[in-house]
Amino acid sequence: MHLLATTSGVIDGAAEAIDLKQSPGDIVLLSAADSELSNLARALDTLGDGFPTVRLANLLLLQHNYSVDLYCEQTLAQAKLVVVRLLGGESYWSYGVASLRALAEERGIKLAIMPGGGEPDAATLALSNIAPEDAERLRQYFAHGGADNAVAALQFCARLIGRGTSAPLPVPFPVAAPYRAGNASASGRAGIVFYRSLIEGGQTSPIDALCEALSSQGIAVSALYVASLKDKTSRALIADTWRDEPPDVIINATAFAVGDAAQDPLAAFDCPVLQVTLAGSGEEDWRQSARGLGAKDLAMSVVLPELDGRIATRAVSFKADHLWHERSECRIVTYKPVEDRIHYVAALAANWVRLRHTPAAARKTAILLANYPNKDGRIANGVGYDTPASTIAILRAMEHAGHAVRNIPETGNALIEALQAGVTNARSDKTSDITLPLADYLSHFNTLPLAARAALEERWGPPERDPFMRGGDFHLPLLRFGNAVVGVQPARGYNIDPKSTYHDQALVPPHGYLATYVWLRQTFGMQAIIHNGKHGNLEWLPGKATALSESCWPEIALGPVPQLYPFIVNDPGEGTQAKRRTSAVIIDHLTPPLTRAESYGPMKDLEALVDEYYLASGLDQRRLSALRENILDLTRQHRLDRDAGFTGDAEGDLQRLDAYLCDLKEAQIRDGLHILGTAPTGEQETSLLVALTRVARGTGTGGDASLVRALADDLQLGFDPLACDFSAAWAGPRPGVLQALPADPWRTQGDTVERLELLAELCVAGASPPPGDASAQVIAMVNATLRPALAASATNEIDGVLRGLAGARVAPGPSGAPTRGRLDVLPTGRNFFSIDNRTLPTPAAWSLGKRSADALLTRHFQETGQHLVSAALSAWGTSNMRTGGDDIAQALALIGAKPLWDPASWRVTGFETIPLAVLGRPRVDVTLRISGFFRDAFPAQIELLDKAIASIGALDEPETDNPIAARMRREAATLAHSGVTADEARRLAAQRIFGAKPGAYGAGLQALIDEGIWQTRADLAAAFVTWGAFAYGAKADGVPSEDAFRRRLAAVEAVIHNQDNREHDLLDSDDYYQFEGGLSAAVETASGKKPATYHNDHSRPERPVVRTLDEEVARVVRSRVANPKWITGVKRHGYKGAFEIAATVDYMFAFAATADAVKSHHFDLAYEAYLVDDDTRTFLADNNPHALKDIAARLAEAISRGLWQPRLNSTYDHLKELQT
Repeated sequence: MHLLATTSGVIDGAAEAIDLKQSPGDIVLLSAADSELSNLARALDTLGDGFPTVRLANLLLLQHNYSVDLYCEQTLAQAKLVVVRLLGGESYWSYGVASLRALAEERGIKLAIMPGGGEPDAATLALSNIAPEDAERLRQYFAHGGADNAVAALQFCARLIGRGTSAPLPVPFPVAAPYRAGNASASGRAGIVFYRSLIEGGQTSPIDALCEALSSQGIAVSALYVASLKDKTSRALIADTWRDEPPDVIINATAFAVGDAAQDPLAAFDCPVLQVTLAGSGEEDWRQSARGLGAKDLAMSVVLPELDGRIATRAVSFKADHLWHERSECRIVTYKPVEDRIHYVAALAANWVRLRHTPAAARKTAILLANYPNKDGRIANGVGYDTPASTIAILRAMEHAGHAVRNIPETGNALIEALQAGVTNARSDKTSDITLPLADYLSHFNTLPLAARAALEERWGPPERDPFMRGGDFHLPLLRFGNAVVGVQPARGYNIDPKSTYHDQALVPPHGYLATYVWLRQTFGMQAIIHNGKHGNLEWLPGKATALSESCWPEIALGPVPQLYPFIVNDPGEGTQAKRRTSAVIIDHLTPPLTRAESYGPMKDLEALVDEYYLASGLDQRRLSALRENILDLTRQHRLDRDAGFTGDAEGDLQRLDAYLCDLKEAQIRDGLHILGTAPTGEQETSLLVALTRVARGTGTGGDASLVRALADDLQLGFDPLACDFSAAWAGPRPGVLQALPADPWRTQGDTVERLELLAELCVAGASPPPGDASAQVIAMVNATLRPALAASATNEIDGVLRGLAGARVAPGPSGAPTRGRLDVLPTGRNFFSIDNRTLPTPAAWSLGKRSADALLTRHFQETGQHLVSAALSAWGTSNMRTGGDDIAQALALIGAKPLWDPASWRVTGFETIPLAVLGRPRVDVTLRISGFFRDAFPAQIELLDKAIASIGALDEPETDNPIAARMRREAATLAHSGVTADEARRLAAQRIFGAKPGAYGAGLQALIDEGIWQTRADLAAAFVTWGAFAYGAKADGVPSEDAFRRRLAAVEAVIHNQDNREHDLLDSDDYYQFEGGLSAAVETASGKKPATYHNDHSRPERPVVRTLDEEVARVVRSRVANPKWITGVKRHGYKGAFEIAATVDYMFAFAATADAVKSHHFDLAYEAYLVDDDTRTFLADNNPHALKDIAARLAEAISRGLWQPRLNSTYDHLKELQT
C-alpha cells in the first residue's frame, strides 16, 4: 500500500505573516471584535497598577500559521491564562487552536476558548482546559457585554491565575435597546439598526453622524441597537418600538443575513431597507482601492444582506487605528465616519421617504431605455425583453395607479417613432422640446469633484463642443408624458477613434450624458428613475466596484435617486452590478417563452429522406444507393455536410446527418420576447412548462423529477432520454400511447425522445393523462406550483414596479436559469439576489466542472492524438453566480486541484492538489481571462485559483505531467537572468489570471466592431490584449502585465468557454464574441496558429456536452437564426423584433471577424431568411427601417472584408439597394 502525497492551501484574504511584537503578559485575550478589544482596554484602565499584566490582540492578525508560531513563542509561552473569543468555531482557526492547546499542555497554561457570539457552544467551550463552570462564567461575561462585565471579566481572569480573590457575577447588559428617539414633528421617519457592540466599544460616531445628517434633511430618526437581527429579544424590541410609529425607510448597519422573510424583523414595516457598511478597512486603503471593499466586507455587508432584500448604499465609516493602548500593547481600532458618504446615504434615505409621502398624482418618474450600439435601429436594448412594449405597460400601470401620466403612445412602435423624431445618440443634429441651458449645466458641473471635471474636459473638451449642444442649450433625447419622462439613455461616448478604444478603458461620459441626468434630477425633479431592461451603461461607468466615492461616475451621474430596474431573472451578475454600484432595486422578469426548434425547410425534407433510407434498408440496393446519393447531394447543396462534420465515409456521414438533424430539432429556442406584466398562455405556456421540467430539480425525485425521464420510466422504456445517442436504433418497447402520436417515423432513440416530448406537452396541457405515478407527480407539481407561479409572475412584475414607485419594499427572491432546475426563481417580480460568494465553487459545480474538464480532454486527445498542454478559459462573473462556480471548478479540475469545504457551512476554505497517480493524466496549464464583474464579485475565488496554480507550479513532477511547473521554472530562470529578483521572477512566472484594469469592464472589441474601426484580425487581438493585460491574484490587484499575458496566449492550444443554459445563445450578446472570439483572435495572433476553441454546453448539469465554437455557431444558426419559428416569434414584437434580427446579424459578423466561426453558408442562410424572404424584409421595412439598413450594411461589410462569399452574384447590388 502506497501513500499518495498531496499538498493543500487555504484562502484567507492573502494573509501575510505578522509579528505583533508583544511582550509576554500574565493574561492574554484574543478577539476578532475591535469593539470588544476597545471595551477591555477601557476596563483595564480602571484597574490598579498591581493588577496582572494583560495583553490584547486581534485574532484576525493571527491568520497566517507563521504569525501564530511567532506569537506563541514570543508572547503566549509565558502567559498564565489565554482567553480566545472564537467566531465560527474551531474550523475557522484550526491551526491556532491546535497550537494553543499544545502550548497550554506543554507549559501548563490555563486556556479558555469560547464562542465569539452570544450563544453557548459546548463544542467550543470543550476546547478549554479550565473547569467547565469557570469557562461558562467567563463566556457569560463576554456574552452579556458592557463596561461593567468587561471589568469583572478581567477580575475573574486574575482570580483564575491566583491573583485575585473575587469578581462580581456576570450582569446582563441589555441585549437590545433604543439609542435615539425620533422627532415627532418631522416630515418622515427613518429607523437605524446597529450592533450592540458599538455601544460596548464606545464606537457610535458613524451612527451619531447618520442621525444628525438625517435630522438635517427633516427626517425623524429612531435608532436602536441589537445583538443581531436573529436574536429574539432584538426582534421583539424592533417590533415594539416601531409598531405605533413605523419608519418610512430603515438604515441597517448590521451585517450578514436573516435569510427568511418571515423572521426578518425589518420586513414587517414594508419600507426600503438601505444597507450601510462600517468597513473593516482603513479610509486611505478604500480611497486607493478600485475594488472599494475587501472580500470580508463584501461578503458580510453586501452579498449576504442582499438575501434579505437590502438596498446596497455606501461604506459610511472606516477603521482608524490611531490609538495605541500602552498597557495592553494593543492598537485600538475605532470607526471614523466619512462626512460625504454619511450625507449621500442620508440624502438617498430622505429621497425614499419623500417618494413614499408624495401622492401618486404628484410623483415624477423617469424611464430610460438603453441604446447600444448607438444606432436608431437598436434603441431600447433588453435581453429577451420587448422593452418598448414593456415601457408602455409600465406607463399604463402608472396611469391606472393614479400617476399623472398623459398621452401614452398606443404601442411600443409608436413610442420608438416618437423618440426617433427628436435627438437620439445616432442623430444628435436634431432638436428636442426638452433642453438644458448651458448655464444650468455649468452650475451643476462646477460642483463636481475637481478631478472628475478635469477628466471629463480632458477627454471631451468644453461643453460647448458636445454634439447635443446647440445655441447655448443641450438638446436631450427625452419625451415628457405628464409626470413621466421617457428617454434614450445617452451614449458613453461618440466619434471614438481606434487609439482611444485600445487604451481608454476608463472612458468617462461626455457632457451630454451628464446633462441628461442633470435635467432629470434638477429641472424635472424626478423622484425615481426606472432603467428598463438588461442593461444600460450607468452601472458600468468608471469607479469603484463597491462602496463608491463621490468621484465615481455612477454616483456623479445619478446621485442619491431611488432607482428601479426591470431585469431578466437569469442574469444575476449584471443585475447585481446595478444593485451594488447604483443602489438599484431589481424587479426581475421572466425569460422569454421557450420552445423546441423542430425541423423546417430543407432539413425537414432531408429528415424524411433519411427516414425513408433506413426504413428501406435490406430492400433493393439500387434504390438504397440512389436514396443515399440523393441525400448526400441535398446535404452538400445546403452545406449541411460542413456543419454535421462529414468525413467522406458515406454510411458514417448518413449516421452523422441523422444525429445532427435530430439534435437540431430538439434544440431549445426562444419563441418571441417577454413583455413585463405578462405570462405565456396556450401553446407558449405549455412549451415553457415542458422546458422548465425537462431537467430534474432538487433531489430529482417525486415532483422534482425530469418530466421526460418520468414518462420514460412510467412507460418502462429502459433508457435515459436526456443522455441518449439520438442516431442509435430504437430497440425498446413501443407503447401504444407513443405510437398514437402524430410524429415522424419511429426508428431511433431520437425519435423516441421526440415522442416523449410530444406526450409531455399533451400531459402538461391536460389533453392526455400521465401514464404512471412518476409522471403524475411531476404534472401535479406543475399544476399546483409551477403553473400558478408563472401566472403570478405577470401580476408581481407590474406590482413590483408600482410598489417601488410608492416607496414600498420589494420582496427579495433568488435568481438563476429556470430551465436549469432553478424553479425557485418563480414567481418573478422580486428584487433578486445572487449567491453567497464564500461557497463557490459549490460541490455540485465541482462535480459538473470536473466532468466537463474530463470530457473536453477526452475529445481533444481523440481528435489530436495529444494531451492538451495549455488552455485559456474565459470566465464570467454572472455565469458563475448562476451555476455556483462551474468555470472555477473546471479550471481547478484541469490543473489537477480540488476545492476544500467547511463541512458545516460549505464555505470554501482552500484547495488540495490531486496527485498524478489519482489524476491519471497530465495537468493542463490554464490561463484565465476573467470579466470585470468576476474580478469585483469573486476576490476569494481569484485568490483560490492563484494559490492553487502557484502550488502546482512548485511541485517536483515530470515536465510531461506538469507543464505548469516546467513553464514556471523556465520563465522564472529567464526573468532572473534578465536582472529580476528571484522572488519577483517566480511571481511573474506564476501569473495566470488576467482581466481589465481595476474599475474597467469589457474586452475592448465592441466599439471597434460597431464603428468598423479595424483592419485585420490582429487589430482586434491587439485591443483584446491591451484591454485584458492586468494580472490578478492573491497579491496582485490589476498589475499591468501585457508581456506576461502575451506569453501565456502564445502558448495556448485551446480556448474554452462554457454556456450554462439555453435560455439564450452565443448570437444573442456582444459578450460572447468579445470574450470568446477576442480570446481566440488573441491566441491566433500571438501563437501564429488558430487554436481549438471549445464552447461547452452545461445546460444539463448531469451531462455536459463538448462542442467546438464552429459547431455551436452552426447549431445556433440552423436551429434559431434561420428558423421560421423563431422569426415568426420575434415578428410579434414589431420594432424590438426587428432589433433582435439586426443584433443577431451583428454578432454573426463579429464571430466571423474574431474567430472565423461563421462561414459563408451561414451568412447565406441569414441573408435568405431576412432579406430575400419578402415577408420578413417587408416586416423589417415597416417596423424598423433603420434595422433593415443596418442588416444590409453589416452583410455588405462582411463581403467587403472577405468574411462572406455569397452564393448569388446579385447579392451585393441587392444589399446596396437596401441601404438607400
